[in-house]
Order: sequence, then structure tokens, then C-alpha cells
Amino acid sequence: MRKKRILAFLFILIIMGNVINIPIIKANSLEINAKSALLMEPTTGTILFEQNAHESLRPASVTKIMTLLLIYEALEEGKIHWNDVITVSERAAGMGGSQVFLSPEEEIDVATLVKSIVVASGNDASVAMAEHIAGSEETFVQLMNQKAKELGMKNTHFVNSSGLDADGHMTTAYDVAIMSRELITRFPQIHEFSTIWHDNLVHQRKKGEEVTDLTNTNRLLKWYEGANGLKTGSTSKALYCLSGTAERNGLKLIAVVMAAPDHKTRFQEVMKMFDYGFANYEMVEGDKKGTVVGRIPLIKGMEEEVEVILEKEMNFLLKKGAQSKKENMEYHVETPPSIEAPVKAGDVAGEIIYKIEEKEIGRSPLLIKKDVQKANFSYMIHQLLDYWL
Repeated sequence: MRKKRILAFLFILIIMGNVINIPIIKANSLEINAKSALLMEPTTGTILFEQNAHESLRPASVTKIMTLLLIYEALEEGKIHWNDVITVSERAAGMGGSQVFLSPEEEIDVATLVKSIVVASGNDASVAMAEHIAGSEETFVQLMNQKAKELGMKNTHFVNSSGLDADGHMTTAYDVAIMSRELITRFPQIHEFSTIWHDNLVHQRKKGEEVTDLTNTNRLLKWYEGANGLKTGSTSKALYCLSGTAERNGLKLIAVVMAAPDHKTRFQEVMKMFDYGFANYEMVEGDKKGTVVGRIPLIKGMEEEVEVILEKEMNFLLKKGAQSKKENMEYHVETPPSIEAPVKAGDVAGEIIYKIEEKEIGRSPLLIKKDVQKANFSYMIHQLLDYWL
């Protein structure tokens, strides 16, 4: 009974930890020339700067981050494959705005369409993929809104998969950062496409081959060291938007700007946030996932104790400075005094809390490392004999 109460208490603590809001560190030294902006470190989800980050605005082609997230999920689940050949519908080919000039009945593979979405922001490619995954763009948009809800994007509603201006098609800088974080952390291979500066798309037409030039719309790739993504967007109503990603010395950043006044400003303001982040913060690597951090005595088990391991890799976002160094880091392991067998690998058995100068910087659940069965009669007799002798 005591064991159940302890484990129930630990479970409640862990659940409570999962619903705590994303930590925010306010930066008062930045002023961004855009309606809305946000800077996030994606590994921990810490917000380093925000400016009017929860105002609902038109996202333009930044919408395609959600489209790409659903594409990569469908690939992961085996619903579609990179070499699937898609026949482009008349509706997809007729999309306005930015496009890669697909024609009706053109046959093109998934990999090429994804590249066209990421590099050249093809609206036609986005709709073609939406129809391939869900049967229609309307059904795909339902999946987009469902995923937004799952991610906690409370101020987002999608109407299409491309980002063309439409009534009710709105999101926020905060929500854009959330879906950007989900995409680059779950599917870092997106950077294989988002770092392409220039490529070609070869169309097989009846009258012969035609080539569409694919030049990346993200000028950060040329203008900023460490830039590796992610998505631009602009329309007459949305103005100029950007979710930019960059990495230096193990520190990753997402910077979002919405409704910047012009093409160049959106890049300048994202670079300004990047400069702030890289100048003031560092990522310190801690213990790896699966590291043994303690042992718990077992009652009535086939072994006397069981090891507990980290559920996840521990990395710490620290403010640069003497007091933030790794050598000042301390940790405290919270586990029950004992557990009654049987136990299973992966069961939650406690928590580890990391601190610097008494300030918490991270925590992780602890998991049972391996299965241990309840002791049988012969094992118990053997243990008693060992004890007596």
C-alpha cells in the first residue's frame, strides 16, 4: 500500500510538471520592427524574448510549416513514401501565389514536391501533397487544425494548406514557434531541404522537358552564420513573415517575425533576435538518455535491487556567465526507499532534479532499467541459506 501511494505521488508530480507553461525569460533590450515576434530555444522550449506574441495575425506561407509537419508524420507512419508518384490535380495546378508551375495530370514524386514546398514555397505543391495524404485539401486542413489543437496552439485556425489569404486563416508568433519546434525536433531531416539554396525542378511535358528554377526564399541562408531554415511568407494582407532557425555551438534557436513592414526587415529583425540569443545563452550537455543514476532496493524480487535510468537526454539552457557553469551544477534524486517486485523496464520510479545555486534548471523522470520478476520459493530458500551461512 505504501509503495502504491509513493508511486501515485510521483506520478502526480510528473503529470503536473508536464502541464507547466513553457518557461519564459524576458529580454527588455530588444525592440523588433514588426507587429509580433518571438525567440525560442527549441530543446527546452524556453522563450527568450517575445513581443506581442499572442496576437492573431495572417501567417501567409509560414502556414506550410504545419503542412510539412503532417507530411513528415505521414512518411514516418508509412502512409506515404518518398518515391510515391502523385498525379497533380487541376485544382492543385491552379493555385495562385508562389508556385512551381505544376500542370494538371503531371506526375511527380513526393520528395520533389516536399523540396518544392520548402525551397520555393510552392502553393501548388502544398495542395498536391494535401490531396495525396487526405484525399482533399479540405480534409487535410481538418488534420492541420487537429494537430494545432494537440500542440496547444490555442490561437490558430487554418483554412488552407498553403497560406493564401482567407478569412479566419490566423495564427500567432507563439503558435508558429510551437509548430516550428515540433517540426525541427521530431524531424531534423527537414534541414536537408531547408538549407538548399538553389535547385531545379524538371517537368515532363508532352512537348518535352521544362525546367523551373527553385531558389530558396529564405535569405538567412546567405546572410547569417548558422542559419538552417525554416519558412518565409508574405501576402498583401499578412505583410512579411518568417520563422527562422539557426544553430551555433550546440545552441539552437527559433526566431519568428510576423507582419514586418518589408521584405528585408523581416530578415534583419530575425537576425537581431539570433544575435541576442547567441550572445547571452549557451547550451550545456548533461547526462545522456539511459544513464544509470541510482538503484532502488527490491522487496521479494529475484534481485536485491534495480537500477533507474534517465528517461531523456538532459541539456541545459544557461545564461552565459561564471555562475552558470556546469561545474556548479548539482542534482537530487527522488525515489521511493524500496519497491516490491515484480517491476517492468520503463516503469516510472522517481525523478531527478538539476540545480545551479539552488535554482532549478531541469528535471527528468527516472525509469526502471529492466524487468525483475517476483522471487519464487526456491530463490527465497536460497537467499535464506546464504544469509544463515
